[in-house]
Amino acid sequence: MKMKNKRFCRYWLPACVGVALASCYPLVMGVRVVADMIAEGAVLQENYPKYIIPYTPICVALLAGVCGMPLWMRWLKRRALAGGACVALVVFFALELLLERKVVVTTPEAVATLEDWQMYMCYTTPSYKTKTAVEILMGEYDPAFKLHFYMISVVLILAVLNSLYGFGQMANTGDARRLGALLAGSACALAFLGLCILACFTAFWRDGSLAVSPLSAALMAAFFVLLGITAGVFVGSHLLGKGRRLAIFVPALVASAMTLMMYLGEMILLDGHLYRLGSGALFDALPGIALAPADLLIIAASGCITALLCAALRRRA
Repeated sequence: MKMKNKRFCRYWLPACVGVALASCYPLVMGVRVVADMIAEGAVLQENYPKYIIPYTPICVALLAGVCGMPLWMRWLKRRALAGGACVALVVFFALELLLERKVVVTTPEAVATLEDWQMYMCYTTPSYKTKTAVEILMGEYDPAFKLHFYMISVVLILAVLNSLYGFGQMANTGDARRLGALLAGSACALAFLGLCILACFTAFWRDGSLAVSPLSAALMAAFFVLLGITAGVFVGSHLLGKGRRLAIFVPALVASAMTLMMYLGEMILLDGHLYRLGSGALFDALPGIALAPADLLIIAASGCITALLCAALRRRA
C-alpha cells in the first residue's frame, strides 16, 4: 500500500503543477479583470481579454477537480471521477455565472455585463441580422446562445478530468486495462482543446458572411466532429467491459447527439441560420430545416468515427 501511495503521489503532484501551468494565462487574465472591477467598478473595452469566459472558469474547475483527487480516491475508490467531476462542474458554473452577471464592460456604445459583451463579440452582422450593437449590449438577445459554450466547457472538463483521474487510478492500483482508452481520450481532448484555442484567437477566419472559406469550412467541420468524438470516447471509456451495444453504439449516439447540439447552439446564435461550408446541393439547406446534407454527414461522421474507435478500444481491453 505504501508503494502504491508513493507511486500515486509521484503522479498527482506533477499533474497538479501541469494543470496550474497550463492554466496560467486564463487565470492571470481573470485576476486582472477582477482587479479592474475592484479598482474601477468596470472593465474598459480595450482592457478586456477575450474569452476569459468560459476559459478562466474552466481552468479553476480543473484545478479544483485535480487537487481533490486524493480525497475522492480515498472516499469513493473507483467512483472518484464522479466526485471530482461534480465539484469541478459546480465550481465552473458558479464562477461562470458570477463573472457573466457581475463583471461590467464599458464601451463607446453602452455599459454592458460580461454576458452581453460576450454575445456582442460573438455576434456577426450579415444582412439577415436585425439587431444593432447597442441592442445586443443592452441584453436584447436570446440567452440560449450560450448553450454550445456551456456544452463545450462541460465536455472539456469531463474529458480532461477523465484522463487525469484514469491515469491516477492506474498509478494507484497498477491496473492498466483502460490505458488504450485513456490515451485515446487524452489525444481527443488535447486536439479539441487546441481547436478551441485556435477558434478563440481566429474564429476560424470568418468574416461575418454565412458562406465561409474552404479553410474555415474544414476547421469548423473538424471542430464539430472532434467535439462529438471527445464526448463519445469519454462515455465509451467507461463502457469497455459492457456488451457490444453499450460499448460501441451508445458512445456513437452520444457523439452524434453532441454534434447535433452544437449545430443547434449555432442556429440560436445565428437567428436560425447556419454557416454554409461550400456551394452546391451538398451545402444548401434542406427543405424545412437549416441543416444541409454536408451537415448531416458531419453529424454521422462523428458517430461513425467514435464507433470505430470504441470497437478498437473494446477489442484491446
